[in-house]
Amino acid sequence: MQDKLKIDIVSDVVCPWCIIGYKRLETAIESLGLQNKVEIEWQPFELNPDMPAEGENLREHSARKYGTTPEGSVEARQRLAGLAAEEGLAFNYFDDMRMVNTFELHVLLEYATEHGMQHDLQMQFFADFFTLQKDLSDRAVMAESLESVGLDAEEGLARLDDHDARKQVTAHEEHWKQMGISSVPTFVFNRRSAVSGAQPSDVFEQVLTDLLAQSAA
Repeated sequence: MQDKLKIDIVSDVVCPWCIIGYKRLETAIESLGLQNKVEIEWQPFELNPDMPAEGENLREHSARKYGTTPEGSVEARQRLAGLAAEEGLAFNYFDDMRMVNTFELHVLLEYATEHGMQHDLQMQFFADFFTLQKDLSDRAVMAESLESVGLDAEEGLARLDDHDARKQVTAHEEHWKQMGISSVPTFVFNRRSAVSGAQPSDVFEQVLTDLLAQSAA
């Protein structure tokens, strides 16, 4: 029997369902008392790899990519904010909110992984984007995020101009695409089975219970 259950969460920083799904997974883990029996690692995925550096207004982005009407955009944001609140999250959408290119954020998450701070930085990025209304395409904001979790901002930002560091993120993204993952969030258990989407906590509980039973057998 292995020591811990490995859970890879393939996600993007600007994906609302990714943080909602994680919180539901977290609830399931806590309900089963598995806090010390699981190992979580976040894996990179870009919802909008072709997003320009200056980003795009979120409402305009939704209209262009999904054909969402202005009324539909408002309704979607309200619905997401409500679901987030059920998980103890605050989604503070605002009119000038922008969808950003997230590649450099994934580079910084790789850097944080080396220092055992990946999860902390991932949570900080989610909070920065959805709650604190920060522009995550701004390197000064990235520096603040790094410092807020105890990482060296200068060292971290230097990775953004490091060819090998950027190449590594691209390689990791391609790995998960080749594994058949085309949407996020996707939760991969022990690199053998996966669950897609922000499933209810009881679904995660059942998945975890079944996996633990298999591991003990």
